[in-house]
Amino acid sequence: MVAAQPAAAADPAGYQNVRINEVTSSNSDTVELYNTGSMAVSISGWKMSDDSFSPQTFSPSSSTIPAGGFVTFNSPKGLGDSDKLVIYTASGVVVDRVEWATNGAKPAMARCGGDGTGGWVTTTAASTFGASNASGCPSSIPAASRVRINEVTSDGTDTVELYNDGTSAVSIGSWKYVDNDTTHSPVSISSTSPSATSIPAGGYVTFSSTLGLGDNDSVFLLDSNGNTVDSVTWATDGAKPSDERCANGTGWFQTSTTATLGSANSCSGSGGGGGTGGGGGQLLGGGGSLTSGCTPEAPSGTGPTPAGTLAWPGGLDVTIADNVCAFTTSTGPEGRDLSGLAFDPANPSVLWAAKNKNWLYKLVKSNGKWIPDASWSATGKQIRFAGGTGQPDSEGLTVGANGHIYVTSERDNTNNSVPKDTIMEFDPAATGSTLTPIQQWDMTSQFPQLNTGSKDDANLGFEGVGYVPDSWLTANGWVDPLTGAAYNPANYPLHGSGLFFAGLEWDGTLHVYGLNSDGTFTTFGTIATGKVSVMDVTFDAGTQRIIATCDNTCGETHTFMKVNAGRAIVPDVTYTNPAVMPTDNLEGFAIAPTSTCVNGFREAVWSDDGIYGFGSGSSSYGHAIYSGTFPC
Repeated sequence: MVAAQPAAAADPAGYQNVRINEVTSSNSDTVELYNTGSMAVSISGWKMSDDSFSPQTFSPSSSTIPAGGFVTFNSPKGLGDSDKLVIYTASGVVVDRVEWATNGAKPAMARCGGDGTGGWVTTTAASTFGASNASGCPSSIPAASRVRINEVTSDGTDTVELYNDGTSAVSIGSWKYVDNDTTHSPVSISSTSPSATSIPAGGYVTFSSTLGLGDNDSVFLLDSNGNTVDSVTWATDGAKPSDERCANGTGWFQTSTTATLGSANSCSGSGGGGGTGGGGGQLLGGGGSLTSGCTPEAPSGTGPTPAGTLAWPGGLDVTIADNVCAFTTSTGPEGRDLSGLAFDPANPSVLWAAKNKNWLYKLVKSNGKWIPDASWSATGKQIRFAGGTGQPDSEGLTVGANGHIYVTSERDNTNNSVPKDTIMEFDPAATGSTLTPIQQWDMTSQFPQLNTGSKDDANLGFEGVGYVPDSWLTANGWVDPLTGAAYNPANYPLHGSGLFFAGLEWDGTLHVYGLNSDGTFTTFGTIATGKVSVMDVTFDAGTQRIIATCDNTCGETHTFMKVNAGRAIVPDVTYTNPAVMPTDNLEGFAIAPTSTCVNGFREAVWSDDGIYGFGSGSSSYGHAIYSGTFPC
């Protein structure tokens, strides 16, 4: 083996963002590289080695890896049952490395849980070279592969932080680590941190590297069998003060402004360690004159940001992504009150939106803006309660497993001092300009505190709703509060294939329901979000989290909920909005599926219930939808 040499000027910008993503030692000995960064990276002149031969050139399918793209090649030397693969730049700097034990790469060894960012898993399905690993990954990622390198510093202390993103403790007493010097042998974690024998679910372990970590360096983590678990590489100053994952435990790396070893990552950096970023961000787009009758409403109810809230982990730039006064209707000519948002998981180019005064929109992208899909309705469709009556105060919506749209309502706007907390099911394929529910479930009696005769109290009911698949609840061992045992969907034969989590504005709680096909419902209790209010609820398959969103009432924040070691659903981490956004009644929030990922990011969208923006004369005045990015 030859030692890696110091980085030369010829090393391409962003080389540290290139990751080995998949490898097989079955016949073809194929290797896949993935670029997690925001710019294309030239791999011309790069080399590889295994555990028995010196670095040598290989012939990739392309000499350049585009941002968010793949390149494959066949190893010039055979890869064995128990082997190691190291990738070098043309100057000899180690880019990435993966090791596997006997049969670990048969049929393939692949990153699962996110291309370029996931943990290494031996797949049981066919390999997916040149495409996302998702379809080849097992449905349940092994516990050891849920342990991630979460933060690393080369700023004097040379400390590494591990995070367990799983739901059970993992023994790490015999695990090892190594840096990018190929003359170094892996070192036992316990040799530097004797107490580091186990990492609890949702917990952290830190240890100091005895190998020394410098510029243009790496950390590779190996389990007790010698299989690579995770890795990170950074360029000059990329780990000063630290290089950290954003989002915590799941995203790609960026250089932080403050090290947070032993706790959730700050995600307050500007990039450069492994991901992308920039300065303070820019608010782009917008403008235009208000149409007749369009009247933005100033925000109300501003409160403090909860303690421990982290900076937005995605891109700092945000684009205003709708036309001015785009959502005026016969029941809302002032154009305000666009509230709930949800991407269609079956067609992520579609964004569903609910307007409080009983309208539903199917939105599609056109020239960077979300506009009504004219083939569905260029002006939106009005919704009614069961029987075709009333005007639902439609606040939140979600897409069920059957492709139907489920909408929450706090009250009937024709009698707005009386609560009417309901969930309604609509078939988006139904014809006509007015939609009536296929089914409707009324939970009003559960919230007597809202029935005071005050329209303000009646307006503090169901603000958001998210469909959560049974598969997530069972995979994480969620305890059914009705039985005290692990949730078993078979106990509720009429509920479909998931539960609905409705957010209550009154106190920030989530209320869990099974919506039965016979019109009845099962109540599974209440979950605290740690917020004083909830304005939208969504389940994000990418982060495997339920997200409870609050507007300026809680400092414009999003709390990601997980199943903890006690099998209860609890807050995990809370993020604020990008700093360039206004502090308004931003009541809608959604993150696009990971299938849409480009350059390591996917779209996040917000809706302004008051279309106020930064006020009169600003580019955001009269606009409802903001578009940013969130890590894959």
